[in-house]
Amino acid sequence: MEISVIRELSSKELKERLDELKLEYAKLKMGHAISPVDNTTKFREIRKDIARILTVLTERENNEKQANINKSK
Repeated sequence: MEISVIRELSSKELKERLDELKLEYAKLKMGHAISPVDNTTKFREIRKDIARILTVLTERENNEKQANINKSK
């Protein structure tokens, strides 16, 4: 998933997508433990998507905090 697509989603949608990716990653890891997966790059892609989503969510939280600080001054 590209960062431009991630930035267009709402925070609620991002949190839902994050839960889906974490679940998919866990299932993939369990499946890989039972029988090896041929395409292991999927692990990396999912981890990077999770990191991108968490980054955008953190940026939004920090911007919101900064706006509240500036508002109270």
